[in-house]
Amino acid sequence: MARLARLQLTEQEQTDFGPQITDILGFVEQLSELDTSGVEPMTSALDVENRFRDDVPDQSLSAEVATRTAPASQDGTFLVPPVLGNTSSKK
Repeated sequence: MARLARLQLTEQEQTDFGPQITDILGFVEQLSELDTSGVEPMTSALDVENRFRDDVPDQSLSAEVATRTAPASQDGTFLVPPVLGNTSSKK
């Protein structure tokens, strides 16, 4: 399991964690035996309302305001370092 998770564990850590992993997997196996028919799926253990606001268009920032605090900008656009190498074509 450590190899799959790309963890480098010492022999002692492997010895210590082995029984813990076995206990966790045993608990998960017990959970899979529960009859959950008729139980609604949950996204949270707490009974909460959706906190997202309606997606309603609003006034946008102007290019000047949006780029005001940028490390580098020009003519209302953000200037960023190239991520795909040099974009100028040399023939």
